[in-house]
Amino acid sequence: MDDDEAIARALDGDLSAYEALVARYSALAHRTAAMLGAGDEAQDVAQEAFVKAFRHLSGFRRDAPFRPWLLRIVANETHNLTRSRGRRSELALKLGAMAATQASDDPEGMAVAGDRRERLLAAVRRLPDREREAVVCRYFLQLSEQETAQVLDWPVGTVKSRTHRGLARLREEVGRDLA
Repeated sequence: MDDDEAIARALDGDLSAYEALVARYSALAHRTAAMLGAGDEAQDVAQEAFVKAFRHLSGFRRDAPFRPWLLRIVANETHNLTRSRGRRSELALKLGAMAATQASDDPEGMAVAGDRRERLLAAVRRLPDREREAVVCRYFLQLSEQETAQVLDWPVGTVKSRTHRGLARLREEVGRDLA
């Protein structure tokens, strides 16, 4: 069952259809919340986002894709969480959230790759919030500029400029080989 059919059935009261959407997007919602700063509370944020999405499903524009709409709710919930904490959000990335790296038999190569990954993650954590959000959406979640704009509720031009500034900062700090 595709997203459109699941949404139509969920709107008609079929809870198992909404469960299919939850199953399909749970890992992505959790990863998004974690990358945008929810940290250990990413699961709670994702669950709250699914509850809010269900409550507001009747207001979902049927001609729009579900994924960016849901991720916008996740982003808003994450923002609410980090704001309520009263401190700057932390980026909690796990090794598995990174682009898959192939195992190497070369211990030196693995050590260098691990060092680069750690430097990159540390540099991403230090980006200003808005630049970090844009970079995370575009490169860690692999969203298009349009999807990123929907998720973060920004104009596409803002996504472009903040992504550009964030990448420029990363290049300066980590070096061109990682950016």
